[in-house]
Amino acid sequence: MRVKILLQTAAIVLLLWAKPMRGQLYTLDSVLVRIETQNPGLKMYDADIKSMDAAAAGAKSWMPPQVGAGFFMTPYNPQLWKDNAMGQGMGAFMVSVQQMFPNPAKQNAEYEYMQAMSAVEEKNKQYTFNQMAAWAKTAYYRWQVTTKKTAIANENLLLLDYMIKSMETRYQYNMDKISTYYKAKSKYGELQNMLEMLKNQAEQNRIVLNTMMAQDKSTVFSIDTTFELKDYGQYLVDSGYLYTHRSDLQAIDKTVNLNTLKIATQKANLLPDFGLRFDHMAAFGSRPQQFSLMGMITIPIAPWSAKMNRANINSLKLKADAYQWKKQMIVNETTGMLRGMTTEYTSMKTQLDIQQNTIIPALKKNYETALISWQNNTGELFLVLDAWEGLNMAQITALDKLQALLDMQAEIEKQLEIQ
Repeated sequence: MRVKILLQTAAIVLLLWAKPMRGQLYTLDSVLVRIETQNPGLKMYDADIKSMDAAAAGAKSWMPPQVGAGFFMTPYNPQLWKDNAMGQGMGAFMVSVQQMFPNPAKQNAEYEYMQAMSAVEEKNKQYTFNQMAAWAKTAYYRWQVTTKKTAIANENLLLLDYMIKSMETRYQYNMDKISTYYKAKSKYGELQNMLEMLKNQAEQNRIVLNTMMAQDKSTVFSIDTTFELKDYGQYLVDSGYLYTHRSDLQAIDKTVNLNTLKIATQKANLLPDFGLRFDHMAAFGSRPQQFSLMGMITIPIAPWSAKMNRANINSLKLKADAYQWKKQMIVNETTGMLRGMTTEYTSMKTQLDIQQNTIIPALKKNYETALISWQNNTGELFLVLDAWEGLNMAQITALDKLQALLDMQAEIEKQLEIQ
C-alpha cells in the first residue's frame, strides 16, 4: 500500500517538475516538417535549383552582333581623297555589321543539359534531408528515453528518501545499521547526479532540434513520449528496393543522364556555326558607293580544333563507368549493412521484451517483498536496498537497450530512406 502511495506521489511530483518546461508539444512528424521547410541548408538547395532553371532559359541565346566603322583603302594624303583632274578620288568610309547564327543542334543540346542540372540537385536535396531526418530522429528518440529515465530516477529518489527518513527514525540508536544508512545516502546522491546529467542531455537534444528547425535555440517545447518499435521484416532489402527509394542512387542516375547530355553537347560542338557579314563603303570623291556581303561557316572538325572536344567525350564516357561502379559499391555496402542491422535489431527487440516482461517484474516483486518484510520488522534494510538497486539497474538497462534499438531504428530508416 505504501509503495502504491509513493508511486502516486512520484507521478504528481513529476508532473509538477515537468510543467514549467513543457511549452508547445512537437511530435516527431512536426519536427521533420519544420526541418524540411525551415532549414537553411535545404533552402540553399531550393535557391540553387531555381538558379539552374533560370540559367537554362538563356541556353538558346545568340552571340552578340558585331558592328564596326572606319576608313577603307584610304590614302594617307587627304588631298587624294577628293575628286580632281587626276581622278575621282580615293578611299571610303566603311560601316560593317556581322552576326553569327548558332547551330540549332548545339543550342538544343546545351538547353537539355542545363535543364537536367537542377534534377541532380533535387535528388541531392532529398538525400540531405534524409540525413537530417535521421539526425533529428536520433535526437528526438534520445530525448524520449531521457524523459523515461528521469521519471524512474525521480520515483527512485522518493523511495530512497522514504527509506532514509525511516532509518533515521527507526534506527537512530542502532549503530550496527549505520553502514546501510550511508549506502542509501550515497545512492540518493548518485540519483541526484543522474537527474542533473539527464536534464543536461534533454537540454542538449532540445538545442539540436531547435538548430535543425532553424529557430531560436532557447525555444522551449515538449515532445511526445510515445514511441513505436517497428518491424522491418516487410522490407525486402535488395538492390531493386534501394534503386527505387534511395535518393543518392537516383542522384547518381541523374548525374549519369547529365553526363550523357554533356557528351551530346560536346558532339554538337563539332557541328558548324554560320555567320553573315555586311560592309557598306561610302566612297570619297565621285566614286560610287560600294558594299560587301559575305557568308561564313566555322569548321570545328578540323584536327587542331576538334582535339579538345574529342578528349572531353572520351573522358565523360569513362566517368559514366565510374558512376556505375559507385552505384554498385553503395548497393553492395548498404545491403550488407542492412542485413546485419535488421538481424541485430530483431535480436535486441527479443532481449528488451524479456527484460521488460520477465526480469523487471520479477525484480519488482523481489523488491516489494523485501520492503514489506522490512516494514513488518521481519526483514533487513540492506536486503531492501539491494533489491531496489537490482530493480533500478534492470530498469536503466532496459532503457539503454531501448535507446540502442531506437538509434538503430533511425539508422535503418536512413538507409531505407523511410521518413
